[in-house]
Amino acid sequence: MSQAAGKRAGRVLMVVAWAAAMFLATRFFGQWEDRQQNPNAQPQSTQGEGFIEVRLLSNGQGHFVADGAINGQTVHFMLDTGATDVAIPESLANGMNLQRGAPVILSTANGRTEGYRTRLDSLQLGDIRLRDVRALVVPGLDGETVLLGMSALKQLEFTQRGGSMLLRQNLK
Repeated sequence: MSQAAGKRAGRVLMVVAWAAAMFLATRFFGQWEDRQQNPNAQPQSTQGEGFIEVRLLSNGQGHFVADGAINGQTVHFMLDTGATDVAIPESLANGMNLQRGAPVILSTANGRTEGYRTRLDSLQLGDIRLRDVRALVVPGLDGETVLLGMSALKQLEFTQRGGSMLLRQNLK
């Protein structure tokens, strides 16, 4: 191999090494950012005699978010103790084929709007499973995040300390 060909091969290998390093760094920081936004993508559960507990960590903004399921379909929850009911964005509710019940007037941070009552057959967060949960379909709610309000949370005991929240379901 000539000296010029060797230099060319060395440059090609250097470019390939840099491209691989950039790809790996992008993946690493992308996954790190996802963990910062949702440190509870797979909530861990603890089961004891007569109870199930799920511990959540707050995200970078101080919110408690977690992935879970409604009627067996994966959703992204944000815990909201100020919300009376579980609130589901209309686009998400349509994709889940949730039945619209009676219309209701809602007061939101963006003003008053009309929503619709609905019932969730099941709601799951880690190993905690709730049945027949009251919820609202909210047309003006942006995004794909479900607000996990008090219609679900009142069925649990919960405590918050520092950047951690413990949810406990007592089994009957």
